[in-house]
Amino acid sequence: MTTCILSGMESQPAGPPRRHRRNPEASRAAILESAREVFAERGYPHATIREIARRAGVTHGLVMRHFGTKERLLIEALPGPRAAAGVLEGDLETLPDRVAAVFVEETESAGGEHALVALIRSAASGEAAAMPLYAAVEREITTAFREVLGPGTEPYADLLGSLLIGVTFARHVARTGALADLTRDELVSYLAPAIRALLAPVIAADGTGGQARLGHTASPAAPSRG
Repeated sequence: MTTCILSGMESQPAGPPRRHRRNPEASRAAILESAREVFAERGYPHATIREIARRAGVTHGLVMRHFGTKERLLIEALPGPRAAAGVLEGDLETLPDRVAAVFVEETESAGGEHALVALIRSAASGEAAAMPLYAAVEREITTAFREVLGPGTEPYADLLGSLLIGVTFARHVARTGALADLTRDELVSYLAPAIRALLAPVIAADGTGGQARLGHTASPAAPSRG
């Protein structure tokens, strides 16, 4: 028997509506917070814009004005795309450490029971409604990484996105193996050098002013132990 948060088989009690906010940024933040709660509790198919608006203390129309569609709202509410966007500023040398730290903080913030984990769990179980949404989230993550890594780095961006999704699956969905037993700090300490090894050719090319050619023949360097 498979239990899936996104299936919405069991809904949690609805929380009280938040106070109405006139500030656009505050309203947007409240909507995203409410969306994360509702998507995690009820699942994407059973979550409604009306309930999200009620909890955020705003109108249905304001939610649609900010996000346009329910799919777009979920994508922006999920930690994966937000984590990717949050590490764009800064140099490539420190990117692996930033990615590891922000990703772990985001995915562990709700004890592993948040909308991203639920989405991955649903996609893994073959739920039809989850598959296109999962693909959209994956595209958002890899697109953000492509922007910061630069031209010609598409395979590295895709590999990085796949690594993070795979870690989330192993740790919070399958919950087996060594990854499931690591503390947050331990996970960061393993994840950062793994990302550094994966992105070594990109970082090296950046250090030479982009003169190094990136291609499928490049071999990632071993992570530094220093």
